[in-house]
Amino acid sequence: MLEMSGISKRFPGVTALDSVQFSVGRGEVVALVGENGAGKSTLMKILAGIYMPDAGTIHLDGKPVSIHSPRDSARFGIGTIHQELEVIDTLDVAANVFLGREPVWGGPLRLVDRRKIHTESREVLARVGLSVSPDLLLRDLSTAQKQLVEIARALSQDVRLLIMDEPTSSLTLSETERLIQVVTDLRSNGVSVVYISHRLHEIERLADRVVVLRDGRNAGELRRAEIAHNRMVQLMVGRDLKTFYADNSSTHGAVRMELRRLRTGRYPAHTVSLSIEAGEILGVAGLIGAGRSELAEAVFGVDRLRGGEILLDGVVVDIRSPGDAIERGIYLVPEDRRHSGLLTGMSVRENVTLPSLSRFSSAGWIRRADESASAQLSCAELKIKTASVETKAGTLSGGNQQKIVLAKWLSLKPRVILFDEPTRGIDVGAKAEIYQLMRRLASEGVAILMISSDMEEILGNSDRVAVMHEGRLTGVLQRSECTEEAVMRLAVA
Repeated sequence: MLEMSGISKRFPGVTALDSVQFSVGRGEVVALVGENGAGKSTLMKILAGIYMPDAGTIHLDGKPVSIHSPRDSARFGIGTIHQELEVIDTLDVAANVFLGREPVWGGPLRLVDRRKIHTESREVLARVGLSVSPDLLLRDLSTAQKQLVEIARALSQDVRLLIMDEPTSSLTLSETERLIQVVTDLRSNGVSVVYISHRLHEIERLADRVVVLRDGRNAGELRRAEIAHNRMVQLMVGRDLKTFYADNSSTHGAVRMELRRLRTGRYPAHTVSLSIEAGEILGVAGLIGAGRSELAEAVFGVDRLRGGEILLDGVVVDIRSPGDAIERGIYLVPEDRRHSGLLTGMSVRENVTLPSLSRFSSAGWIRRADESASAQLSCAELKIKTASVETKAGTLSGGNQQKIVLAKWLSLKPRVILFDEPTRGIDVGAKAEIYQLMRRLASEGVAILMISSDMEEILGNSDRVAVMHEGRLTGVLQRSECTEEAVMRLAVA
């Protein structure tokens, strides 16, 4: 149905795509995989009409087409679910589902048919398993729920080809299962799907074929019978990842941070008490709405605590703002990096050094050379792929953006780091690097609280796992007790 031939795309200082070949058959699920920066999203943005290729051709049903805009893409029956959320927080769910194609009443005023929008929104929301009112504002939903709204918007269109760029990056196991069923149903109905994901176990279940990109070029292709985790990884990174999860045999120290009867704004009637030792990675699991992110934001001072105490090295600390947390060496790597972790319009240099500007200033003037040297060192240490430290952070791939968020904290001698979905939308190579970095920080005595919806990530990295359900801590599992069944049993308690 679709054939892209010789696709090339260049940006200042970097070749994103170099003569790439890509095709999709009718009713076929093709997984597009590769490390961050491999060119996956750029290739799909060309198909979505966001970028124009510098070279190459696109054929649909054997006929050459030119896609100059997202409107052109939609006209050809191509729908896209982007890696970064494309929703409007100030509109309600129904308005987001029908954004840009609102049905209207007849007559000169052409008023929006709100009743039809709400009726049809309920139907498509049910398809993705999201039970929220169409009247609810997007800002009142979690990141995962917003992602489901975006998926619902794509499904509500009469698409022939659906591009799904990291659709499960914020979803829990049960929601992921629902989405996999949706993709299976689409394939049965003749809809073609391009599925981009760093969760390779999903691809093993879903894909009819896998196309691998590496450094903007085709690195290989796997047919259904050839699809296996190790084969994909080898093609993606050009080497074996012998130790995906870092060694977790390090010894722990005394209790670094203790939470006593904490109450958050989301769940003021429930209290949470837990402790994290120096050198420990405490995983926090639970379904969407369990209150995990709200707990981290309360500890970091983003949200005001409704009760309870936070103790750091045995001393009660008063944290009323992120500034208070930062002064005490408590740092948050947020779930939504573009909204809460980065200033996307500013450079890599400015983002990396922002929390520590006082180190690079004299009499109110920033020493640009020192700041640039420090940013370059951070980029080298974390293998951040960027043409220059002056490149705008928002133009980098998701994995490199996440590394920038990490880089800005690492020079500040952290005592506690709160990771909220640390590898959301990050490739397997970058995941391994971040896991090794987390374990290195733990070996240096940093206490790490890691919130994750990825069960493999929780089980592979945690020394203990705390499980939450609707604002309550339902149990804490020692490493020897951690199984998928044990975690899920507590998550739905």
